[in-house]
Formats: sequence, C-alpha cells, structure tokens
Amino acid sequence: MTEDESEQPRRRRSPWGVLALVMLTGLAMMRNGVNVDDGPPQPAAAAAVGVSVDQAPVNPPAPPPDMEVLEHSSVQRIRIPAIKVDAPVMTVGLDAQGWVDAPPPQDPNLAGWYLNGISPGQQGSAVIVGHVDNAQGPAVFYGLGSVRKGNHIEVERYDGRTAVFEVYGVEVFSKDGFPGARVYGDTGHAELRVITCGGGYSKAKGYEGNVVVFARMVEAR
Repeated sequence: MTEDESEQPRRRRSPWGVLALVMLTGLAMMRNGVNVDDGPPQPAAAAAVGVSVDQAPVNPPAPPPDMEVLEHSSVQRIRIPAIKVDAPVMTVGLDAQGWVDAPPPQDPNLAGWYLNGISPGQQGSAVIVGHVDNAQGPAVFYGLGSVRKGNHIEVERYDGRTAVFEVYGVEVFSKDGFPGARVYGDTGHAELRVITCGGGYSKAKGYEGNVVVFARMVEAR
C-alpha cells in the first residue's frame, strides 16, 4: 500500500496486531502535500511520540447500570462534535497480503471500520480509523489530537441505533512500541478506539506514532 509496508515481512498476521502499525504507517506517508507548518494538533503536551497525556485505564466513565449493550451491526457514520467531525464510515477488510486496508485517501472526509472486528456498542473495543491528512491537506481526523476527556463521540449504525461514547483518554504511541493488548483488549464494557497518525513527522519516514482516543459507551439510542 505504501513504501513503508513494502519493508514489512510479507506474511499474514493477526489484523489487530497490525492495524495501527501497518495500516496507519500507510497514512503517515500522505502528509507531503500539507501546507501547515505545525502539523496536526497533538494531545496537550505530547508532541513527542511515547509521551502519554491521559492514561487510558484511569477513571473511565461508568456506564448507566441499565444501559443496553448492542448487537453486531455495520457502521454508517461517526460524529465528534468537539472537533467538527461528521463523516461517513466505510467497512475495511484485509488486502491480498493480509494487511488491514485503509479508507481511500482521495476522500478526506471518510473513516473506516474493520468489518471483522467489534461493532461500536458491542462489548469489546471497536476500532475506527482515518487519515490525518492527504496530498491535498487535512483529512477527517486531522484534529483528533485535540479531543479532550469528557468529549462525546457518536457512532451511527446501520441498524438504526446510535452508540454514544465518552472520551476518557487520548495518547500518542510509537509505532514500534504500540501496545496492542491495551488498545484493543476487552475491558468488559462497550468501548471505542479512534486512531490516526501523529507524533513527530519527517518526509523520509512519515509520522512516527499514532494518536489513539479511548472512549466508553455511555448511551445507546
């Protein structure tokens, strides 16, 4: 998919193990055309990769005791009002080499949900990804690093239900040290991870890390 991926071993891997490392490495190469001196916003002071701002396991919101956990459904749309995101969501799968695909970079307002993963609203950690930018400029999750604790994320599903998540952590992780078990693990609740590229950037290597937003479902409507 990109120069970065061609350097990776060409063997099939668990999609959750390569989601951020491989697919988002592809996103990293898209910033060359962006005419923004400072790049996308990073979580608070965490401009350096590996500096955590909000430790994700600390004080996640408690869902209402009678809140319904939803069944499996494909995803239609994601809204993050705090950063003015209102974008359609397409399903993404694995390519011929076993890597998780990214949404097409030509559409800047498009996110992707891995079809064989958890649905937003099910118990477990659902994952939605998107480009931070493309050759023309900022893309759907350009502002993801400025999301804060307490912000809400709404995920509209094709079954007509909407899962509402409350953010409880925002971090930047190095691709080389990406904590897959922590990011994708089942906490026993319905959770959401929204991921894009972040951290330091160079034209030679692209973005060095991933911005990860941790959120827990607090409403189903």
